[in-house]
Parts: sequence; C-alpha cells; structure tokens
Amino acid sequence: MSRHEVVTPIPGVFYRKPDPESPNFVKAGQAVAAEDTIGLVEVMKSFHPVPAGVAGKVVDYIVEGESVVDAGQAVLALEVER
Repeated sequence: MSRHEVVTPIPGVFYRKPDPESPNFVKAGQAVAAEDTIGLVEVMKSFHPVPAGVAGKVVDYIVEGESVVDAGQAVLALEVER
C-alpha cells in the first residue's frame, strides 16, 4: 500500500460536509472510489465537489473543515494499492 494525497483543484474554503447538519462525506477507514466526493470547495458562493481521484481507503482529512485552501493543497490522505 502507498499513500496518496487528494488535492483541491481550486482555491477557496474547504468543507468536509455537504451541509452543517450532515456527517462528513467520508471517514477514516472508509473505502472510496475514484469518483466519490470527499469534500467541497466554495468560491464566491459556488460549491465545487472534490473527487477522491483514485480508489483507496481513507486515512484521514489533512485540513480542518471550513479551512481556507490553495489550489493544489492536500486535503485528504488515502491508502492505495499499487
């Protein structure tokens, strides 16, 4: 297994949840597919999904929810088989 970091494609505010009352999109130990949404980035009231990009198992989020992130910043760590 190797570690893969999911990065945000755009700068903005990173959200772990689809809304304040919902649980996080993913949790540690959960298996995800490449197309699964792991978070959202908000830019000027527009929300953009962040896909996992690769299939793997979630290690944990790297950034806190509602953190300001830059394009290319790692937001989630995955374990993937190579």
